[in-house]
Amino acid sequence: MFSLCPSRFYAIQLISLKGNVVKITKEQMIDRIKQYWLLARFNRPIGIFILLWPALWALWVASDGHPDRHVLTVICLGVILMRAAGCVINDYADRDFDPHVARTKLRPIAAGKVSPKEALLLFVVLCLCAFALVLTLNVFTILLSFIAAFLAASYPFMKRYTQLPQAYLGIAFGWAVPMSFSAQTNSIPVVAWVLFLAVVLWALVYDTMYAMVDKEDDLKIGVKSTAILFGAYDRLIMALLQLIILGLLVAVGEIKQLGWFYYSGVIVAGGLSIYQQKLIFHRDKSLCFKAFLNNNWFGLAIFLGLLMDFLFR
Repeated sequence: MFSLCPSRFYAIQLISLKGNVVKITKEQMIDRIKQYWLLARFNRPIGIFILLWPALWALWVASDGHPDRHVLTVICLGVILMRAAGCVINDYADRDFDPHVARTKLRPIAAGKVSPKEALLLFVVLCLCAFALVLTLNVFTILLSFIAAFLAASYPFMKRYTQLPQAYLGIAFGWAVPMSFSAQTNSIPVVAWVLFLAVVLWALVYDTMYAMVDKEDDLKIGVKSTAILFGAYDRLIMALLQLIILGLLVAVGEIKQLGWFYYSGVIVAGGLSIYQQKLIFHRDKSLCFKAFLNNNWFGLAIFLGLLMDFLFR
């Protein structure tokens, strides 16, 4: 499914630019698909997982551990497609910045292997594929998807205008929570908003860890981030936010009257938060990135807690 869209997309673009059909060799086609694959970051699934966990948390809480299979499939595929779309539009927005940042200078647009027009068209294709999936859900969820699309498209530009782009990212990523609840129950109860807030703050924390890797480059090129905003208080602020996140997750457990399997997952997540603080203590770039990656296990710990709690009720 993912490989077909880029190949059609490339053929259509050639026709529209040249006005006639241009033959493409097999090698050229494979290379184009590879570049689109890299642009959408399908080669780095950590972003998919870290976005998928909150959606799975929400589905399991909303359904009391028995999510509708169709809803589960649509939400999971939608997350994969929209994460890819977000990566594409992010690189399009940062096309003038990425060549000057060590970590991003080899990305397809920055390296000149994919044009900005190609990236925009790929973004549209991915969004349309995701929207086609959402159309199989209820009207409430379809309406919420327009907000999701706006958040995904606008986030990459926030680092130019606000010191808190990581918070905006949290809202964009966290929107999977109300969408999952609406898809499953056609409503968004209070517990959904408590979980949404936890996800927003969680994304703020792990994306600040990610931003710590690029802090020096961002300062040089004028890009804003919470890693810069927090300054010398970055570790303290993130520690406080992590405590609030764990408190919100406990509140979710209280509202839903969850048991010790769930709270065990929260305790494990708390231990992982302490480990992440240890990793970022000296603000070493490689260890900050490792702390960011470790959040995948944080998300898994909460999900396994939910899964086990509902499974053994």
